[in-house]
Amino acid sequence: MEQQNEQIRVLKEILKWIKFAGTREVKNVLLAILDTEQKRLIYHLSDGERGSLEIAKAAGTSDTTVRRQWASWSRQGIVEPLKVRGGERYRKSFELEDLGIEVPQPKMVPASEESKPTAENEAKGGKP
Repeated sequence: MEQQNEQIRVLKEILKWIKFAGTREVKNVLLAILDTEQKRLIYHLSDGERGSLEIAKAAGTSDTTVRRQWASWSRQGIVEPLKVRGGERYRKSFELEDLGIEVPQPKMVPASEESKPTAENEAKGGKP
């Protein structure tokens, strides 16, 4: 048991240093691949919950563009595919904010967020 605990401690230490060493390289790769605001926004919104239509609307582009980006990014290893009813979605592998990469604002509010109440609307007694 003592040996297993020591191995876990060593593995955690190794993981910490690998993450530290790789952060700069990951950031450089993402900046090279996500070279426009639109690509950064599409990537940021690719959480596995949103579909290509919703992301396309928020990014001001077509769902074909979103799906093409997902396919390219999957080959590059920065997103992972998820099977969903009716097809496939993708989830980003890294959070841009964690790497100090600015996330652009959506062109339009995604449908899933349109119905969320805001403090301002609730204070006025209105609908979101």
